[in-house]
Amino acid sequence: MDPYAFLKLSPNPDGSVTRLSSPPTAPASAAPDSPDPALSKDVPLDPARSTFLRLFLPRAAAPAPARLPVILYFHGGGFVLFSATSRMFHDSCCRTASALGAVVVSVEYRLAPEHRLPAAYDDAAAALAWLRSQALDAGGGGEPWLRERADFERCYLMGSSAGANIVYHSALRSLDFDLAPVRIRGLIFNQPYFGGVQRTESELRSDNDRILPLPANDLMWSLALPQGADRSHEYCDPTADGAAGREKAGRLPRCLVRGHAGDPLVDRQKMFAKMLEARGAPVTTSFGEGGCHGVELFDPAKAQAMVEIIRDFVNVDSVKSTM
Repeated sequence: MDPYAFLKLSPNPDGSVTRLSSPPTAPASAAPDSPDPALSKDVPLDPARSTFLRLFLPRAAAPAPARLPVILYFHGGGFVLFSATSRMFHDSCCRTASALGAVVVSVEYRLAPEHRLPAAYDDAAAALAWLRSQALDAGGGGEPWLRERADFERCYLMGSSAGANIVYHSALRSLDFDLAPVRIRGLIFNQPYFGGVQRTESELRSDNDRILPLPANDLMWSLALPQGADRSHEYCDPTADGAAGREKAGRLPRCLVRGHAGDPLVDRQKMFAKMLEARGAPVTTSFGEGGCHGVELFDPAKAQAMVEIIRDFVNVDSVKSTM
């Protein structure tokens, strides 16, 4: 198969790509008559980089002054595709904000190959810095939806696919910085996107996978990794010997790693969870039968199951905070 054609990409001489498909997008809307279960609005992150944040506030939020947990969210797409405005991720964030009773902050990060890794990690760091700036300004200016509703001591990083990869690397970076008064209580890895040189059994079975066939997977890594790097790079394979992040992984907060047996990356995801456990990180795993990569984006039952698992994970801290 032609992986460029599968991904609807056309390579350009300067190393960029032309994205031949325009997936449906959704505008942010805080209008009272919007059908979305959560209100949303966009705020700039770094205009020079064309990055921004889409904030989601559940319509049925508890009355003020109740404070809501904050979920900093990173969308999927192999680092190459999609946006925080993509309809499927917008809808997913709406559902998450509504079902969990949380403020969701979805990050519009830069895409590869125009901006190869670690550009997305840099944008994640900028989003965390922005969140801290809001918390420090909680008594004055800042973004009203956060100032008035956010509990900055109950923050979570959540990502789907490549977004979950960003969660891991940005969480490792954050260990070296003072984020107070922001406190990251947990990391939510939804079908994390990792790879490696040695093929796993689930990858070898995926040559003709309808969502993530092996040639397309390989192409996305070749577009996302730094020039000259291969899939042994720690950005791709955090379990590899010598991956610097492994030495710090035990200092991470609670981790939820979830996936599905039908995902070509499921073996990688299980290896990742075992690596975290071996390093001493507190890990909860949830691996379902069947499914496929990104299944929750188009299967309502799987979407509901994901929300319930995440709600249980987050509610552990909600219960503790009331004791």
